[in-house]
Amino acid sequence: MKLLEGKKGLVFGVANQFSIAWAIAQAAREHGAEVAIGVQNERMKESAQRLFENQEPYPTVIADLNDDAQIESMREELRERLGGLDFTVHSVAYALREELAGRFLDTSREGFRIALETSAYSFLAMTKGLEELLHDNASLLTMTYLGSQRVIPFYNVMGVAKAALEAITRHLAYEMGGRGIRVNAISPGPISTVSARGIKGFAQMQPVLVEKAPLKRPAEQKEVASTAVYLMSDLSRGVTGQVIYVDSGYHFMGL
Repeated sequence: MKLLEGKKGLVFGVANQFSIAWAIAQAAREHGAEVAIGVQNERMKESAQRLFENQEPYPTVIADLNDDAQIESMREELRERLGGLDFTVHSVAYALREELAGRFLDTSREGFRIALETSAYSFLAMTKGLEELLHDNASLLTMTYLGSQRVIPFYNVMGVAKAALEAITRHLAYEMGGRGIRVNAISPGPISTVSARGIKGFAQMQPVLVEKAPLKRPAEQKEVASTAVYLMSDLSRGVTGQVIYVDSGYHFMGL
């Protein structure tokens, strides 16, 4: 059964073969959707296109989500290529490396701005920029992490950014619900992506999860993608404003 048959959408943030966004794009296509991929710049476009050299190419659009003019250009390109959107996926996060290596107390003003703007506001900016392309009953997704709710050593300002992202998710869910548009966040566990490996101490996270989580293993990119397919499909038409954890149950454990 193809849950997304006839639907069209954008998955923004495909970086490489390990990225969660890439797993979601593939799963959406497998379930019948017409999927466009969004990337930040030409270099990332070249990297993304290497992923589908031996298969039908994904339409690829470029936009720096910190630049409203580029978001507008992306909107017009998507209008020409897809017409409208039944789902969007925002998988974008960034903080300066030095902000993820020391004390949170030493977060610089500029580092705070960069992390919050790129990792949280970009979801709001992308949604606003693409609003006129969204069909009624569309589904919007973003990617968060448990560091929004709990202190994860060295996650630092990214935890604050993810907390803001989750608040944005709820506000958008409220404001767009009149059109039946659902807005949700997925919170994967510490999955081994290129971005995650840039966090100091990441190598120690997965063994802790394996020990403490009820399922005794880390979740995988494909499991996050399966949850995304559910949230993008009509099966989730009554679900909005939620953070869905795909972390083998680790988030609810106390000890």
